[in-house]
Amino acid sequence: MPDHLLTLNAGSSSIKFALFESAGGLTTPVLSGQVEGLGVGRGALTHAQALAQVLARIGKARVVAVGHRIVHGGLRFDAPVLIDAAVLAALEALQDLAPLHQPHNIAGVKAARAAFAGVPQVACFDTAFHRTQPEVNRHFALPQALHDAGIQRYGFHGLSYESIRDQLLAADAQAARRRVVVAHLGNGASMCAMHEGKSVATTMSFSPLDGLPMGTRCGRLDAAAVLHLLQPGGRSREEVTRLLYRESGLLGLSGISSDMRELLASPAPRAKLAVDYFVEQAARELAAMAAALRGIETLVFTGGIGENAHTLRARIVNDAAWMGLRLDAQGNASGASRISAADSTVSIHVLRTNEEAVIARQSARCAGVLT
Repeated sequence: MPDHLLTLNAGSSSIKFALFESAGGLTTPVLSGQVEGLGVGRGALTHAQALAQVLARIGKARVVAVGHRIVHGGLRFDAPVLIDAAVLAALEALQDLAPLHQPHNIAGVKAARAAFAGVPQVACFDTAFHRTQPEVNRHFALPQALHDAGIQRYGFHGLSYESIRDQLLAADAQAARRRVVVAHLGNGASMCAMHEGKSVATTMSFSPLDGLPMGTRCGRLDAAAVLHLLQPGGRSREEVTRLLYRESGLLGLSGISSDMRELLASPAPRAKLAVDYFVEQAARELAAMAAALRGIETLVFTGGIGENAHTLRARIVNDAAWMGLRLDAQGNASGASRISAADSTVSIHVLRTNEEAVIARQSARCAGVLT
């Protein structure tokens, strides 16, 4: 029986999993899926119960390592790490920095450690990819002591960006080392500026709340607005946290839905406002990422919106025409992987991210189970 690596991405309502043969290149899983129904209403599953369903699906596969997506690595974790009690405690200390993700990531780790006793468990971090950013792009304009204490720009979606970087390297190594902007657009959204295959700047910063507007997260916001909400007689810390993470973004703007597909299909004026706001902010952040690179030679769309919403891709590219971007409208509408027109000075692509494969490769190396 061949050895397998299992990857887990545990969220608040589901656990996504993928099973890879360790000798199979760790690119395409032999089995993948998700278990839904966690934390939703009466009879909701615990992470342990959901993982039991994953185990039932993978059957008698011999699992030699389990890789976990962990959203926030803080200052300490800049590479994949084997999970022990001390590492787990350190990850729990970071929960306030990513309250939508980190607690559920950790619950998945605890369930997997119980289910796979003695099997190496590896934490793979969304923040690690961005540790190559120059110091000037990691700072806020705050006293150095606060920076040293961890109040700095981390960046997220790093596993997705590593996946896109690797795909570009495989397709055209020279192009992948040029000035590349990747737009990971989905329910969570960010952009990353890369040069020589490394992160130079990104739109998310201290937490996954910053940057582009998202499904339920506000994105960039004047810090004084938060102070105003927290003033005496205003909202509690818990209420503000819920507002910014769960009640804002596309949902807050539209009052209808956090799902871009529903908003694009809706005739409601507030749905149009939410879509227009998303496009406007994407156009601004794209320009900011190009500025960080002092130019742009390649643009890649990925993520649920980036990969599937061709009308939004068209609007973003057309709004960036002043930077030399030109769209192949037919290729964009038909689902082509390269959607730049012949006269575009920027090569424009649509690539499907494969975070699971990145987690599998990182975990195999870290656990020493490559064959």
